[in-house]
Amino acid sequence: MKSICVFCGSNPGKRPEYRIAAETLGRLLAERGLELVYGGGTVGLMGILSSACLAAGGRVIGVIPKALIGREVAGRMVEHTLLSRLEVVDSMHTRKARMAEIADGFIALPGGFGTFEELFEILTWAQLGFHRKPIGLLDAEGYYEPLLTLCDRALAEGFMKPESRNLLLAHTAPETLLEALTEYQPEPAIPWIRDEKQL
Repeated sequence: MKSICVFCGSNPGKRPEYRIAAETLGRLLAERGLELVYGGGTVGLMGILSSACLAAGGRVIGVIPKALIGREVAGRMVEHTLLSRLEVVDSMHTRKARMAEIADGFIALPGGFGTFEELFEILTWAQLGFHRKPIGLLDAEGYYEPLLTLCDRALAEGFMKPESRNLLLAHTAPETLLEALTEYQPEPAIPWIRDEKQL
């Protein structure tokens, strides 16, 4: 694994522990020689994460839609220009597809609707067999406990298969989560889309 895509909030959240989690993850990625792929912004946890990775000597690739530059690149343009590479794309869909293409694994830090949407889309792609890359939640301060409970409920109620539930790894410590992603072995692929000859 050479690169990790991190989904996270464009807000910093109310607890200092969220900032600490982002800073720690950014530093660890740099120390382990893992390239950071992220949404390209300088605000919120995105900015904290990328700044920490850059400060520790890491490589950072940002992917941002042109329409969001004014909202997600606010005030810290000097720091933003230090990114190893910034790709400006035409849409949110292109952004997600491009990040998925160049990353070898995925982590979600705390965030809002945008983070949730990115996480669930990459999980859905894995469930459908479009990729077999590891996906993890950095569950800082138990932020994602309700989401994990919902996933377990979906499994118990028959809306999710065990192999799908197992696609989502979760840990409270960045070090432990990175180890889990590194050691991840995907289960045998189950085709969701049948061959045309079988239809």
